Amino acid sequence: MAALRLPLHVATLKAGTCRAFAGSLAGNCLADRRLWDQLHAQPRLGNVTTFDWFFGYEEAKGLLLPLLQQARVACPLRVLDVGCGISNLCADLYTKCPHPVEVLGVDFSPVAVAHMNSLLEGGQDQAPLLGAHPASSLKFLQADALNLGPVASSGAFQLVLDKGTWDAVARGGLSGAYQLLSECLRVLSPQGTLIQFSDEDPDVRLPCLEQGSQGRPVTVQELGPFRGLTYFAYLVHGSH
Repeated sequence: MAALRLPLHVATLKAGTCRAFAGSLAGNCLADRRLWDQLHAQPRLGNVTTFDWFFGYEEAKGLLLPLLQQARVACPLRVLDVGCGISNLCADLYTKCPHPVEVLGVDFSPVAVAHMNSLLEGGQDQAPLLGAHPASSLKFLQADALNLGPVASSGAFQLVLDKGTWDAVARGGLSGAYQLLSECLRVLSPQGTLIQFSDEDPDVRLPCLEQGSQGRPVTVQELGPFRGLTYFAYLVHGSH
């Protein structure tokens, strides 16, 4: 199997903060929670309150909104973001999605979860976040994406999002990445979709997903380029 690509590209921060985060990652294992606690605790420049690997909600909505529309077998739709960090993905999905959604962001970093709950509740001199639809909800919980049992029951979510989490976990070994995939598929409803966003080439990622997808179909869509970089959305489709 081809070697895992190591870089995680930072695409959506102001230049100074981008350099600080990227520099902090050098030589570190991205599967280490202490690293993420330290990074999320760093002060951010100006009014920057979130941090996105790769890209944010605006770049992903062209893929997400049609999927949510197709999956409207449940109301509200339940969406899980594993390894949400301090990304704007959950918050923007909640505040901008026209469909009723119940969004849950989980991360193993208590610093990240506390930060996002502060934003949700209107901390940091900002107004509380409000959903675009009155039936929508947003919650952030501390949880290990390799063991979602305490926060997520089997088949509970119509959409599971992983933006760079496989990439980070795989830096600690592929066994952890496969455990992450197994948990994501466990909590995915039979009609649901798991999306992994990554800059990793399909010839590397697809064999891994096909091996661990438990017979579910796997497809890939190219995204971007955004700021000169091409990304991929790897979709593991439900079993029905």
